[in-house]
Amino acid sequence: MFTDKISIREVGNKKNREKIVETENNKDAILTHYLYNQKSHVSKYYKKEAVSYTREILSSKYSDETITDKIAEEALELGLFDSFDIPFPSIPNSKFKFIDLFAGIGGFRLALQNLGGKCVFTSEWDSKAKETYRANFGEIPFGDITQEKTKSYIPNDFDILCAGFPCQAFSIAGKRAGFEDTRGTLFFEVAEIIKKKQPKAILLENVKGLRNHDKGRTLNTILNVLKNDLNYYVPNPQILNAKDFGLPQNRERIFIVGFHKDTGINQFQYPVPLNYDVSFKSVKEEKVVSVKYYLSNVYLETLKKHKARHASKGNGFGYQIISDEGIANSVMCGGMGRERNLVYDNRLKDFTPVTNIKGDVNRQGIRKMTPREWARLQGFPDEYIIPVSDASAYKQFGNSVALPVVEAVASQILKTLNIIK
Repeated sequence: MFTDKISIREVGNKKNREKIVETENNKDAILTHYLYNQKSHVSKYYKKEAVSYTREILSSKYSDETITDKIAEEALELGLFDSFDIPFPSIPNSKFKFIDLFAGIGGFRLALQNLGGKCVFTSEWDSKAKETYRANFGEIPFGDITQEKTKSYIPNDFDILCAGFPCQAFSIAGKRAGFEDTRGTLFFEVAEIIKKKQPKAILLENVKGLRNHDKGRTLNTILNVLKNDLNYYVPNPQILNAKDFGLPQNRERIFIVGFHKDTGINQFQYPVPLNYDVSFKSVKEEKVVSVKYYLSNVYLETLKKHKARHASKGNGFGYQIISDEGIANSVMCGGMGRERNLVYDNRLKDFTPVTNIKGDVNRQGIRKMTPREWARLQGFPDEYIIPVSDASAYKQFGNSVALPVVEAVASQILKTLNIIK
């Protein structure tokens, strides 16, 4: 009946779709999660609404036809939507299942897929991050995880919960400083999902500052909830640095691992540093980059004055230029994230500006790192698609995780669970 396939890239993309109805209430996420898990029993969590949404799409596209749920279901089974032409499809015969909360652009997902895992649910509220996620994994993440409707789509039978949740202050209103004291924070949403779904293991990541946040009370409350309220074995959290796992970036993050009491696990060894030299030149662009990444002489002079003012006060703030043999500072989306990771690159020959700048392009070869260089600093392979603007890309990679570090921690979790050797 339906001779024309519908590109999965059209789903959720108003600009490129015609006669496809407006989407709402996670419809795009439901449909893509169903398609991605169609050959797995996990698909049952999404099938009913995926069929209903497909019926809407077909009714809009073929307005002269009477489309029933049965027709929509058959169309799905016959491959109405084209195959996932994406760089990181789900691997066949997965060894374990996991969910990806506060997913960003899929750093956790890529790391755990590398270890043989299958992602069965993902959520992320930022629309630009969703765009990048879809371009690489073929799925559109569910939205606001604080909504009960969103949480209702999480399958029951997954092995590992992954979350890079934002750090927020807790009320610590009660003497116990437990589960109820985290209400209103995003950690509470994570804890609530753990309590309901009871995964075998949990893998949480946060900024290094979580250790001392609110004089240590925030971390203590998190650990108390995981250990005493949720009954997980939680070894002491560890701060790991990306530069110790093959990336030329000085990026420290805290990792929290937990195991369900039914696993019987009461020992865990975090991964040890790889101990080999890394430097920026390993991720530097091989070809000459656009002049747009080079600083103007006016802006460069402003940065120099800013740094001098702070230096006179005894502060170490200000721009920094990373040598090819050096290691980048932590990439981050705010503050001086880009200015503290400037580089020398004297290969540019045409200094004609392509953007509106004050003054001329500097002749010292000083430029910002490119989004692709930031991607490499976080361990993302070059096959990873960057479909968004530079501004969005810097934000997304700055907020993401360092893949080799996550993969190393996850590998230890899987070995401890005897899922891999």
